[in-house]
Amino acid sequence: MMPCALLLLLSLSFSSAIFAQKIETSPLLLWDNKPATTWMTEAYPIGNGRIGGMIFGGVNQEHIQFNDNTLWTGDENDRGMYQAFGDLFIDFDQKDKNFTAYKRRLNLADAIHTIAYTQNGVNYNREYFCSFPDKVMVLRLSANKKGAYSAAIRLKNAHQGNITVSGNTIQFVGKLSNGMSYQATALVKIENGSSKPVKDDDGEKLKIDNADAITIIFTGATNYSNKRGQNWKGEEPAPKIAAILKQASAKPYINLLGSHVKDYQTLFNRLSITLGSGDIKNNNLPTYQRLINYKKSPDLGLESLIFQYGRYLLISSSRKGGLPANLQGLWNETNTPPWGSDYHSNINIQMNYWLAEPTNLSECQIPYLDYINSMREVSAIATRKQYPNTRGWTVKTENNIFGGMSFLWNTPGSAWYAQALWEHYAFTKDKDYLKNFAYPIIKEIAEFWDDHLKRRPDGTLVSPLGWSPEHGPTEDGVTHDQQIVYDLFTNYIEAAEILGIDQDYKTHIADLKAHLLKPKIGKWGQLQEWETDRDDPKDQHRHISHLFGLHPGREISTIKTPELAKAARVTLTARGDESTGWSMAWKMNFWARLQDGNHAYKILQNFITPVGGSGTDYNKGGGIYSNLFCAHPPFQIDGNFGYTAGISEMLLQSQAGELQFLPALPDKWATGSIQGLRARGNFEITNLQWKDGKIVKLSIKSLSGEDCIVRSPNVLKSKGITEKKSGKDFTYSFKTQVGKVYNFE
Repeated sequence: MMPCALLLLLSLSFSSAIFAQKIETSPLLLWDNKPATTWMTEAYPIGNGRIGGMIFGGVNQEHIQFNDNTLWTGDENDRGMYQAFGDLFIDFDQKDKNFTAYKRRLNLADAIHTIAYTQNGVNYNREYFCSFPDKVMVLRLSANKKGAYSAAIRLKNAHQGNITVSGNTIQFVGKLSNGMSYQATALVKIENGSSKPVKDDDGEKLKIDNADAITIIFTGATNYSNKRGQNWKGEEPAPKIAAILKQASAKPYINLLGSHVKDYQTLFNRLSITLGSGDIKNNNLPTYQRLINYKKSPDLGLESLIFQYGRYLLISSSRKGGLPANLQGLWNETNTPPWGSDYHSNINIQMNYWLAEPTNLSECQIPYLDYINSMREVSAIATRKQYPNTRGWTVKTENNIFGGMSFLWNTPGSAWYAQALWEHYAFTKDKDYLKNFAYPIIKEIAEFWDDHLKRRPDGTLVSPLGWSPEHGPTEDGVTHDQQIVYDLFTNYIEAAEILGIDQDYKTHIADLKAHLLKPKIGKWGQLQEWETDRDDPKDQHRHISHLFGLHPGREISTIKTPELAKAARVTLTARGDESTGWSMAWKMNFWARLQDGNHAYKILQNFITPVGGSGTDYNKGGGIYSNLFCAHPPFQIDGNFGYTAGISEMLLQSQAGELQFLPALPDKWATGSIQGLRARGNFEITNLQWKDGKIVKLSIKSLSGEDCIVRSPNVLKSKGITEKKSGKDFTYSFKTQVGKVYNFE
């Protein structure tokens, strides 16, 4: 029997009359009343972690630009670039080009893209999704009139290869100069009507006449493997694609849809959020109009929509068994994308994953951890050439999927990678993972710094010849480097202690940590970016690298190091509130860690600034496009991810060994709720509700039985748990049992 929820979903999906007239009330919709004309700013993304598409939703011609995130040029010695894969076009035969009642929608609740319109008196509906379990993109086109579809379906190869049509299958194959082979295949099913291959100036295509409905099952693949021992090559794409399509095509459409929705919602539905009371009328406006209106009137629903959009994008671009999200997630329309659409090691790939653990998407972080593991051998060889007589490894700033690197050496880059390895343990408390996967990598990176640090006559240890990304002199003791090494050593010491191993080396690293050059406060009260007090109070550079210790590190806090926190505030204030998109997202996180919710919210409001065009602006051009992609500009996805992480930091922090609730709650969010946040110690916040800035309900589920400390801005009541006044806050300490929920009111 079919689940009732799925029956309801399908009835809504295929009821064109209801769909065309439905008032948009869902808080999880991106929608537009016109087709997209621009890839970067208007098209909507779908993806399953490996293949993805950008949907234009044209009426007389549908255009879907698609990618597979393993399609790269380059190798171990050449960074190369992430490549576009191709395009799928559907050219419709319509005598009357006019249409009415148009809507295209991306529903974050189920990761389904829908398009509806009326043309020639016929109500047309399209439904698209990208399935992780079935490894395919599925397009379903239906109408309320039989024989309504006559069209030509074709593929375009982004590398100019030939297209072939055989029966109901359209495909292209090719090989890049680095030996990477690739293939894209679309299997077309029609209900009634007829189909036949045809050829014209655009190449071979499949011509369909008078079909009641069309279903396209599409996938692509390369022969990439993340195993260096296999020369980065795995199974050829043809047999992979044949197996995928054989399995997917044997399933009814309803089953493909059902397995997609179930898989996606298993992740997405873990967390829900409501900021303020909201104004439901705003949901009735196209998303681009909400962006325009945002500067004039509040739209707390838009703020939470963009938060959930970040989670949607991570689920869509980073799934277990695949590659991590790159500078553009996995969506890329060109073979020469900005910065190669690579993995930037000086903040960008790290920022991509700040949201994963706190917003209950731990599995989506696995591709990043696997990527770090896969790069070790190549990076170690390159590191020994650059830095003889050192163990371990590090990376350059720009990196690809084969271990290839370019631009400047970023010596603290691997130490920043190690933070992600530790954080996954901190949130999950998985000791097997820590022992067998994370610890060996963290240790070898610690060994690099053991060998690489320079000891001065007074015993102080400094990072030699560092650079504060992305400006300033190259010299010893740069604050950015020092703080990242401090974080690495802190995490290594805790890991060795938890596992009860390498006690002598743990003691040695603890001694190194104690002798690291400490952060300094400068002549105008700022946190110094360099050891020399040369900071310019007029400097508004987008990178604020020397505040790593505040976020995402844990060296600086308002509670434990108030003077350093005060100096960080001076620095942040001087740097200004407007910048590129990803930089503003980082500033949100900084201000949240400084527990200044209103200033974090001010940055959030700056972030939600409509941006047009696709040029590059390194100064104050940041914001978001009408499809809610973050504008660096141009598009960089780290800003979307950083924004989501920033809101989670405003509502819950756990880096200091306690669960601090509403640490940076802005006045505008005086009332709200969130369910599903995660905290270090493997705690899940199953319910957090607040009113007038005070917690009214709090439920914490202990998943590992760790001891728990709760910090609240107001008095809470819970049976058997006593409170303690701590400054302006109230703390509650208690032991927990695995699986038990602890309730406070």
